[in-house]
Amino acid sequence: MNRAWWRTLLIVLLIAGLAGAFSAGLYLGDRQRPAITKIDELFNKEAGKPVGVDFAPFWKAWEVIDEKYVNGNATTTASSSAETVMTEKRVWGAITGLVDSLDDPYSVFLPPTEKKSFEEEIQGNFGGVGIELGVRDKALQVISALPETPAKQAGMRSGDIIVGINDESAVNLDIGEAIGQIRDIPTIETEMLPGRVFIIKLFNFGATSQDLFRRALREFAVAKTDKLIIDLRGNPGGYLDAAVGIASWFLPVDKTVAIESRGRSEKPKIYQSRGYNVFTDNLKLVILVDRGSASASEILAGALAEHGKATLVGEKTFGKGSVQELIPITADTSLKITIARWLTPNGVSISHEGLTPEILVKVDETAKGDQTGTNDPFVKKAIEILTAKP
Repeated sequence: MNRAWWRTLLIVLLIAGLAGAFSAGLYLGDRQRPAITKIDELFNKEAGKPVGVDFAPFWKAWEVIDEKYVNGNATTTASSSAETVMTEKRVWGAITGLVDSLDDPYSVFLPPTEKKSFEEEIQGNFGGVGIELGVRDKALQVISALPETPAKQAGMRSGDIIVGINDESAVNLDIGEAIGQIRDIPTIETEMLPGRVFIIKLFNFGATSQDLFRRALREFAVAKTDKLIIDLRGNPGGYLDAAVGIASWFLPVDKTVAIESRGRSEKPKIYQSRGYNVFTDNLKLVILVDRGSASASEILAGALAEHGKATLVGEKTFGKGSVQELIPITADTSLKITIARWLTPNGVSISHEGLTPEILVKVDETAKGDQTGTNDPFVKKAIEILTAKP
């Protein structure tokens, strides 16, 4: 009887001990497990987790903020809705920091407010003309005129109201209609300069640029001169296809115009000349560039210079040799990420450093007097080069 009683007591104590140890283990485990599993309403916590990446420091910092941080603006206990907003802001901030670590000014995370602003801006941004439009009080208004662009040169300023485009009323036009009409504005100028030097000023690489450039080359041919300037100063770029098409007038078929490098394991994509190549080796060509020459301007200038068809004159170019894609992250956030970089035919990256002209021109920005036409120091240098005796 006593032996049976003691056996029962030992079993009960053993079960109680195991239960206590299990409870203690749960408690200690809860204290030590990653904070990611302890945050209420945190979804998809393991989705797409990279292999070999230690997130423990991140979650430790998150936990410290949760436990220690005191909001200087807080006067009472935060409501659940306020806590949700703060948690969301932390997530957006973490993604922003992740993207910032790329050290790429063109890769940007867009939280809800910034995404909306970006979409509005991109809808009203005309790279070739150089203005950003918005609608204020039901009127088309200039948000900004970018430096060294046709809009700036024409004297347009922030706050200007667009009342007409191409001699047509712009009243009641929406931004989409305005974009269509503004893009139809000719973006090329031509002129015969002293020394029988012909100049083509190209303001952008738009949908009509190839056709307009072809017409300009006809004028050049009619002028019966062998000295040509292509002025790409202040040209922010545009369509790659336009740059390839224009380069094709000067290069044999299959010559490389640009290389698109996507990194990783993808093979580079080569963009080649279509081989119009209508000019003989007697053509003397100078391309003018400056710090406002970007993207497609740099592609055209780099290709013709590296193939020995042109001399670059001016200032170091902007260095915009990358391609971005806008990728939705959530319904109201996006990530603008660089997916490719442009290289010159010799494999030189245009990004960041830009192109350095063979002949640099220093501009005295404090100089007074007329700095246009043949008094333009860039143009003067180009004429000097083209008219020099061999």
